[in-house]
Amino acid sequence: MVKDFNVHVEVCLKPHSNIRFEQVQLYVEKYIRDTTTVLFPHSAINDFAGSSVLLEHVDMIRICEANEATHIDCIRTETATLNIHVYQLSESEGIDEYDSASEEQVDVATSHHLTLPAHSLEGLWENLIFEENIKSRLLEYVYTAMLFSDKAVNSHIISWNRVALLHGPPGTGKTSLCKALAQKLAIRLNQRYSHGKLVEINSHSLFSKWYSESGKLVMKLFGQIMDIVEDDNAFVCVLIDEVESLTSARKAALAGTEPSDAIRVVNALLTQIDKLKSRPNVLILATSNITQAIDLAFIDRADIKQYIGLPRHKAVYSILASCLDELVRVGIITETTDASKTSYLVQLLTCV
Repeated sequence: MVKDFNVHVEVCLKPHSNIRFEQVQLYVEKYIRDTTTVLFPHSAINDFAGSSVLLEHVDMIRICEANEATHIDCIRTETATLNIHVYQLSESEGIDEYDSASEEQVDVATSHHLTLPAHSLEGLWENLIFEENIKSRLLEYVYTAMLFSDKAVNSHIISWNRVALLHGPPGTGKTSLCKALAQKLAIRLNQRYSHGKLVEINSHSLFSKWYSESGKLVMKLFGQIMDIVEDDNAFVCVLIDEVESLTSARKAALAGTEPSDAIRVVNALLTQIDKLKSRPNVLILATSNITQAIDLAFIDRADIKQYIGLPRHKAVYSILASCLDELVRVGIITETTDASKTSYLVQLLTCV
């Protein structure tokens, strides 16, 4: 039978498991086809009765999206090609990288390094709710960028920088989406890369303490990132949060109200970003809360500029419903819960 749909299946191994990923793929494929006639995208399988191997080694199987069936609720298993991604979570909480300032100042972390896929980010992608196909669009962008690299597309004809910019009002999930995307890519690309790295740059620290030698320190920071990128087995996501903070300093410097050293910081940053684009295993993710203040030089380097607005009624409903489902799951809300208490909890959720 002709396979009509490519369905992504993610398999999370238990921490103690040392089974080969290729073996798990075979066991999962057989188990799904033997026990399931219909697949439901965005669902999970936690019961592996009948398979001792899966019971011993697998924590969860997640049925994800089908490339050709964005709005289809169910897919017949016999018509699906299963793209199975096996991964094991890192328990590391990451490390902060510091750089000394003057003796009078307290050291501020210049960046945070996290090995992916990380336990702290597990499930984040699935729990972010947006009305539009923002998440699938970001995934397709990365897949396309990698295809361009694999096929050696001439960047002088079709330019791409592996830079994605998410902008919009505060509190809409831009930073969380960037971290979730990095986690998702570490899972989806694990047949190409053995692990992922998320390097979160503290953009405010570039100006809070890097006075007079700012350019050198920016280059030192990106030198550390380049060392990580040199590992061809790692897929590296560099996150620059609130990138508009660079813009305000740049404009102020041009207006003469900030030292010219601020200009050197931004120029050094843009130069280092340009150097990274030649590496196929790196992706730069940036966020901005003030759309009008984004540096035009940075915008020119962004391949995709995605606006993340406040959720509309449908998204708010879905978010609230997921919160209530979680309260039911942990037993805070039950069939015997007083209606007034449930109403109070709903009011609290709408204020969060």
